[in-house]
Amino acid sequence: MSAEHTANPVRGEALLQLGGAEVVLRPSFAALVAAEQETGPLFDLVERAASGKLGLAEIAALFWHCRVEASCPLSREAFGEALAQAGLVALTPVLRVLLRQILQGR
Repeated sequence: MSAEHTANPVRGEALLQLGGAEVVLRPSFAALVAAEQETGPLFDLVERAASGKLGLAEIAALFWHCRVEASCPLSREAFGEALAQAGLVALTPVLRVLLRQILQGR
């Protein structure tokens, strides 16, 4: 993987091992707006996550919209399948990074 595909934690980015690829997730304003259009208000998403009621479809939508396209060779369908195969244990630390960024901002 090239240096341009390295996650920068200072920007709230996270690295997700998915389907043999290292996908950088960057919660930019545009990405979060797109995710919000699909999943509903981000504050509600954070509340559902905190109460253990966040669905896989919502996680997939958030991750999909936050992905850095250059680091993700997967189609949306393949991306979703890879998330399901990775499992919640692998996804939870990455989700925490994105949720923290949503709450704190930069």
